[in-house]
Amino acid sequence: MSIPHIPELLSYLDSQPEPRIVMDKNYTIIAANQAYRAEYGDEQSLVGRHCYEVSHHYTRPCDQVGEACPLKHAAASGRPQRVLHLHQTPRGEEHVDVELTPIRDADGQVIYFVEMMHTVRDASAHPSSRGLVGRSTAFNHMLGLVERVAPSEAAVLLLGESGTGKELVAQAVHDASRRADGPYVAVDCSGVTETLFESELFGYEKGAFTGATQRKPGLVESASGGTLFLDEVGDIPLGLQVKLLRLLETGTYRRVGGIEVLRADFRLVSATHRDLKKMVEQESFRKDLYYRISTFPIHLPALSERREDIPLLAATLLTRINPGRKLKLHPDTLAQLDACEFPGNIRELRNMLERASLMADGDTLLPEHLDPECTGFQLRERAMPMDIVPLDQAEQRYLQWALAQHGGDRRALADKLGVSERTLYRKLQG
Repeated sequence: MSIPHIPELLSYLDSQPEPRIVMDKNYTIIAANQAYRAEYGDEQSLVGRHCYEVSHHYTRPCDQVGEACPLKHAAASGRPQRVLHLHQTPRGEEHVDVELTPIRDADGQVIYFVEMMHTVRDASAHPSSRGLVGRSTAFNHMLGLVERVAPSEAAVLLLGESGTGKELVAQAVHDASRRADGPYVAVDCSGVTETLFESELFGYEKGAFTGATQRKPGLVESASGGTLFLDEVGDIPLGLQVKLLRLLETGTYRRVGGIEVLRADFRLVSATHRDLKKMVEQESFRKDLYYRISTFPIHLPALSERREDIPLLAATLLTRINPGRKLKLHPDTLAQLDACEFPGNIRELRNMLERASLMADGDTLLPEHLDPECTGFQLRERAMPMDIVPLDQAEQRYLQWALAQHGGDRRALADKLGVSERTLYRKLQG
């Protein structure tokens, strides 16, 4: 069997700007390029250690602790694999987009794997003053889709309930795209009239209508070279949908009152809380427009689908609401938040925390600071089972709360608890 020469392979990998490692079928790191050593290296030698030990601080492969392991799937299928993981880095835990490619010998047998890592800069697994925040499985799945589609020119459709953060996700798509240096223009499509929609979207010429005293460029023109975000696209009336479809199909438009044909140059991202497929069946949304805007649909999880993110989101929102105050949540307050249904999702959580921060005189938010309407019958109905839970669940909930109080700093929390960071990580993973 012919084995690829590792020095030659490493020489090639060192010429690549992205962090890459070579592994065998036993998850053992055979080589690491300079970019990987600079990004993920530590005081110990990387060669000879297991990839899951370095990246996750695990003592066993990812698939044995509930994560998708790209090496396992690549070994079984013989095809490249791509997943989004939370990795340990010198800066703490970060979202990393992992691409793994099998390497074959002269006989066609897979003998090695090259793993390339790309750190996601538009999302955080710790409290952050801006951007997307989360670490749950549902959040990571959504983020993985964002990372896949962002570099392309495909039209993205964000689907999810109100308050799930669709505009933040749209901004993340733009920031990770090739158009990131271009403008990001958001359009609220709800409640627009036909005249207003046309003039705002396409602009108008001087004298086009009463009050048009000078030429005004539209939002399509303003978005040239960048991203056009159509928020609540499901609210556009049928008559206006035709005009939008024509823009997307021809890539051209005219200003209101103008005759010059202008060429559009934008990447489209749309969002809605409505069921567009059902609207198409009811003929309240054009089928041809639906297929134009939904090349790559992404479901944004409701807060109920990512409940384990509540401590992290709460800590993040408190820093954004009151950047000058170091507020923290009492364990009972966090338990109440965990029991809430949050039909308004993250927006409702933010409103609740903002009210609580105004009610609190000190730096700790107590249950009585929460809005009674938000912690009424549904919360009391669910509060009793929250008092007695299996010990492992109680421990994990406490640790999630404690981690939020320490701003996501796992090392500091581990020191406070008197355990190793690896032990703490294992307990947090359940």
